[in-house]
Amino acid sequence: MSTRPFEIQEVHQGRLQSPFHPRLAELDTLNTWHTWKGYTSADALYCEDLEYFAIRNATAVFDLTPMTKYRISGPDALDYLNRLVTRDMAKIKPGRVAYAVWCDDQGQVIDDGTIFHLREGEYRLCSQERHFAWLQAATIGFDVTVEHETENVAALAVQGPTSYSTLSAMGLDLAELKPFGLTHVDFEGSEMMVSRTGFTGDLGYELWIEPGKAIALWDALFDAGKLFGIRAIGTHALEQSRIEAGFLAAYMEFLPADETIRSGRSRSPLELGLDWLVDFKKPNFNGRRALAEEQRRGSTWRLVKLDIDGNKPANHSYIFAKSKNNKSEIGFITSASWSPVCKQNIALGTVRTPHGKPGDSLWVEIYYQREMHWNRKMAHATVVDKPFWFPPRRSATPPGPF
Repeated sequence: MSTRPFEIQEVHQGRLQSPFHPRLAELDTLNTWHTWKGYTSADALYCEDLEYFAIRNATAVFDLTPMTKYRISGPDALDYLNRLVTRDMAKIKPGRVAYAVWCDDQGQVIDDGTIFHLREGEYRLCSQERHFAWLQAATIGFDVTVEHETENVAALAVQGPTSYSTLSAMGLDLAELKPFGLTHVDFEGSEMMVSRTGFTGDLGYELWIEPGKAIALWDALFDAGKLFGIRAIGTHALEQSRIEAGFLAAYMEFLPADETIRSGRSRSPLELGLDWLVDFKKPNFNGRRALAEEQRRGSTWRLVKLDIDGNKPANHSYIFAKSKNNKSEIGFITSASWSPVCKQNIALGTVRTPHGKPGDSLWVEIYYQREMHWNRKMAHATVVDKPFWFPPRRSATPPGPF
């Protein structure tokens, strides 16, 4: 792109449409769409319940194209990323994918995402938010190039117990691909990256290809999945499954530190239960000093997974430590759902320490409306330390047919 001043350049008007949009529009019967980083994205296409059960019982396909993607390459790419994120990226070899978080100088999370080690000295960072200006500013002193490539890569999440069978029927040999692994295959003369990653907590893969091959990929995938219950899904079904998996979401479990206005509204990795991602053996990274100090003095907040009595989802509820001597409010729910597959009323929340240790008994104040009347319920909740949904097939290699 030219950098000459005052040059008139065309600016796209309205929402962008992913290369897969024509196929999604054909399936849509609800006309419920939202904007995801400038792209048109479906809340649901026909029935969010059926879409959810496709994730848990068959093959579900979600359009990932709007996810923000950056290509990071150059002789100093590894050193640059190690300065940027809290985990040690030297341990992530080519052909592997890492979940990572990055912080400001106060040790507060700016965002989380996945980093794909494509080849030696070449990475792709995928995140919820856009960080191009910040990533560019962080290159000072490093021989590294950061390219924004969101529009140059079409992506599909292919998730669920029959996803391996569907992709095998498409001719892809993924038997030896381990969780958080990636491989490159040929698709109609173009290189397609396949990673064993996803946001559902189940067996699943993500497919990454040039936009010009998107429709052909969609058609080949759905043709191969006819006998395996393949369905396209929207955001609502994906949201349900990520809560069951205990995964965090920006603007739900945490606010990006560079977006907050009031102090105390952001969270550190230690407060989000991501201490396993913070490697103090590294010599330096953004927020290291602040995080080391927090580790010494203790955190203010703690993320909790809650198993709640009853079947009324605890959306936007307060959490209480209700005992003989303590009935004070100690935190709040960030994400909640009735889980059809777990048959549990589940939630993620944030509470003040020292509360929230696994096994702790807490209370949740739930309000719900029936026929214009509001009802209040105090429900007992137990803190659990494992994901609500973690089937063995998620980590099995090879997954085998289903």
